Amino acid sequence: MSEEKTTEGMSPEQDNDKHTGEKHSSHKKEKKKSDRHEEELIQAKEKLAEINDKYLRLYSEFDNFRKRTLKEKGDMIRTASEEVISAMLPVLDDMERAIALLDAGSKDPANTAFAEGLNLIYNKFKTTLQQKGLETIESKGQLFDVDFHEAIAKIPAPAEDLKGKVVDEIQKGYILGGKVIRFARVVVGE
Repeated sequence: MSEEKTTEGMSPEQDNDKHTGEKHSSHKKEKKKSDRHEEELIQAKEKLAEINDKYLRLYSEFDNFRKRTLKEKGDMIRTASEEVISAMLPVLDDMERAIALLDAGSKDPANTAFAEGLNLIYNKFKTTLQQKGLETIESKGQLFDVDFHEAIAKIPAPAEDLKGKVVDEIQKGYILGGKVIRFARVVVGE
């Protein structure tokens, strides 16, 4: 006979359309919430990535600062010891000259005792400097090397095998910690 009436005088099709519309509407609301949550999640991930990047940069900068500070501290200590040892080199030279003069002088017992005492002091002084990293540059008979030698004169080589080599050493050269602190002053054969 007549169509069955449902909620508040609506036909079943209208009622069905109403429920479908409600479902559709609630589905849209859920989708909007889901989209909003996804958007918030994406933003949170971006913010996390940005903060992580800032953290890594800050950590790297701090690590570089720490390494640079340690290097500067080491350089400062090395420079200070280099200055002190460089200032001691003329004393070492004078002691070597005094020993050479005493060895060439008379064989007077007083001179011999003095020479022995001076040798003891010289050896102790030289050993102390070596313990601090001082090394002597070997020169005589070596090939002339501008990284270690300073040529103050060139002479005809006394032998053919001495051409381009150090014939005589006027002043010893020294290395401290792998760095030349005084070049050896030499005479080169040509």
